[in-house]
Amino acid sequence: MTALSVNVNKIAVLRNSRGGGEPDVVRAARTCLQSGAHGITVHPRPDQRHIRTDDVLALAALTLEHEVEFNLEGNPFAPPREGYPGFLALCERVRPAQATLVPDGDGQLTSDHGFDFARDAERLRPLIAELKSLDCRVSLFVDAGGAGLALAREIGADRIEIYTGPFAHAQASGDAGAALATCIDTAREAQALGLGVNAGHDLSQANLPEFLEAMPQLLEVSIGHALISEALYVGLQRTVHNYLQIISDSQ
Repeated sequence: MTALSVNVNKIAVLRNSRGGGEPDVVRAARTCLQSGAHGITVHPRPDQRHIRTDDVLALAALTLEHEVEFNLEGNPFAPPREGYPGFLALCERVRPAQATLVPDGDGQLTSDHGFDFARDAERLRPLIAELKSLDCRVSLFVDAGGAGLALAREIGADRIEIYTGPFAHAQASGDAGAALATCIDTAREAQALGLGVNAGHDLSQANLPEFLEAMPQLLEVSIGHALISEALYVGLQRTVHNYLQIISDSQ
């Protein structure tokens, strides 16, 4: 069954907008896990705009307690700075089940493109090797239809995560056919190379059923912004249940 990993970045955004400790990121993550979510995802950034190092440590302990996967996302090329030790250093401290490498910069509001493997593969190779020495499964963020999946496999990646923003935007406009076909083709190419396939970005209750029905052997979806937004209206527990039902119905 496709795993649901809940991204709790947005809980930290709300907390940081006021200061203090509310809403509590760990409490929110615990609620998601108690509601049946299969794992927790966070994407700490060097500018600490949401998830901070102390959150990463606390969530690592929580996921260990619940015996579920912790997926740590980040840019492995970003240098350390005050309060942020660097992505690999964080992985070394908490040993996440999965390290998802994403080529985002401080100026991006959110991740909006995958790696350029022709440019980045050789820089990624030693970093992937280091992460795998920590027993982290390594996933690389990729554009649907992008080139270089064979390179991704050759430099040691275990999985890819397909950037689903273009699919979500096309689906909202009523014509997701071409974007969805591109995602399917990318998944099949990756699987033929021996790579597992995850997906994430702008997935929601509105578009996830169509996506899951079409995607072959999808291992994991990472969902944050939409899930937390929807939970404002009906509650976090019910929203997680709704996503799990969508996943169950699609299998």
